[in-house]
Amino acid sequence: MKNKIIPIYFVPGLAASSSIFEYLKLSDKHFEIHLLEWLIPESKTEPLKHYAERMCKSIKHDDFILVGVSFGGIVTQEMSNYCKPKKIILISSVKHENEFPKRLNVIRKTKAYKLTPIKTISNIENFTKYAFGDKVKKRVELYRKYLAVRDETYLSWAIYNVLHWKQENLFTKIIHIHGDDDHVFPVKNISDCIHIKGGTHAMILNKAKQISTILEDVCSE
Repeated sequence: MKNKIIPIYFVPGLAASSSIFEYLKLSDKHFEIHLLEWLIPESKTEPLKHYAERMCKSIKHDDFILVGVSFGGIVTQEMSNYCKPKKIILISSVKHENEFPKRLNVIRKTKAYKLTPIKTISNIENFTKYAFGDKVKKRVELYRKYLAVRDETYLSWAIYNVLHWKQENLFTKIIHIHGDDDHVFPVKNISDCIHIKGGTHAMILNKAKQISTILEDVCSE
């Protein structure tokens, strides 16, 4: 890896801004970090494949690595059909629909997601009126800071595509980092991954030092 700078593109989780990566620390002698932000879908029915192709227009390098968190991990896998990463690194995500928990399959089959009040989700300030206790207030502030994409078209589109995603072309060079206390995508359903002890679905924030070490190792290989 002498004198070679590796470009790494990061895609955040559903509704999150790239600020979720602020605690990661990678050597600037070896890695060049590029933080991607969510595009607003052209419509609520824009195909995920078409969206992924549009996301690839932000890739300005050859021989690069894609890193995706949660739904961002799903999108990076779709992006690999239109651009050619050296490898994909998933964090708190899934490699195919078989890794979804049963409850998400139930939500999809019953179409319960259609009952989700998107307007309420998109206006997180509403929750501050009912936030009692220091822990709850702290959580609301974290949501306010990191879940910054509140466009209603995007939220409806993203929720639908998480629940209906099916892997068609599994990328061969995937590295999966997953917390053993992830309640969104429980680790018991996840195969072939690097375990983070005590890692939750939000471990990109509170396990950033450990994740940074792993990223430096796997991106250098």
